[in-house]
Amino acid sequence: MQIAFEQLERQPAQTAMVKPKKTTRVANGVSTNELIFSAHQSNNSQVFPQILSLYVPPGSTVADVTYGKGVFWKAVKKDDYDLRATDLKDGIDCRKLPYESLSIDCVVFDPPYMHTPGGTAHQNHQNFESYYNNNGTENTTLKYHEAVLDLYFKGATEAYRVLKPNGILIVKCQDEVCANRQRLTHVEIVNSLTATNGYIVEDLFVLLRTNRPGVSRILTQNHARKNHSYFLVFRKPKPTKSQLQRKTPQTVSHEAVETRDSVSHR
Repeated sequence: MQIAFEQLERQPAQTAMVKPKKTTRVANGVSTNELIFSAHQSNNSQVFPQILSLYVPPGSTVADVTYGKGVFWKAVKKDDYDLRATDLKDGIDCRKLPYESLSIDCVVFDPPYMHTPGGTAHQNHQNFESYYNNNGTENTTLKYHEAVLDLYFKGATEAYRVLKPNGILIVKCQDEVCANRQRLTHVEIVNSLTATNGYIVEDLFVLLRTNRPGVSRILTQNHARKNHSYFLVFRKPKPTKSQLQRKTPQTVSHEAVETRDSVSHR
């Protein structure tokens, strides 16, 4: 018996055969650190082309509905996109666009993102009151930050109308302190656009300014000074089967005509 045990101890241990796991994943990419990142200490004209390269293919029809001086587009080749550049100073309100429904691939939206009630460091930057008539005929009930949000929400709703399914909405915004209350504008916009309109959040880019913010005359600082802003990227989803079934024949026929017309115009 002892000899038998010694013979067993001398025998090499048998290893279990493990079959290699099957996978369809193939690492064909080239190793690189030249990637697009979510946070930048830069300016709008340097970050905006990177966002386009990720989400808006060349040849797309892009409506920049708050074009201004075209700062976003300084580093974008003019022939890369079919750009529709409009602004309130041209008589075209972002809340009432002259485009047919389902006709645009991407909407760029950068409205004034803070109210300027007096002589502050923001007096000459994104002046909401003078530019969009904060208490004018378009909005008779909301003031200050709530009026700013109302502009974002109405502009995004109009963008949803003109965007094609899978269309992209690029929104520029910045948080602010209003009446000594912290208002995280980018969170408020995301919550509203996803819940009310049905947008899908695709990305968020943080843009840290390269220079120091303007000087303010304050006795006591209660909140951190904002020196960063955001690019938010949303996608208009394709309608689901149940949504299509709920539409009336008149609605489906109307959208089909709009789609056909938009294709014929391209």
